Amino acid sequence: MSDQAPAISELSFEAALKRLEEIVRRLESGDASLDESIDLYGEGDRLRQQCEARLQAAQAKIEKIQLGRDGQPGGTIPFDAA
Repeated sequence: MSDQAPAISELSFEAALKRLEEIVRRLESGDASLDESIDLYGEGDRLRQQCEARLQAAQAKIEKIQLGRDGQPGGTIPFDAA
């Protein structure tokens, strides 16, 4: 990642996921040196954490539509992941 690249926390979910996929491909190729592999692994772990946090935040915003006895929408309730 270059010095001009945005911080991981500033990346959109899609951009972070794309970078994580690039890192996985690079690590799987076996072309990276040991030091580069260690750096890439660390960056990948931070990206994974960022993506997970974004997904959890999005999930907290999801609401489930509650239907009344007549089958019509009667309101919403918070999403329950359980």
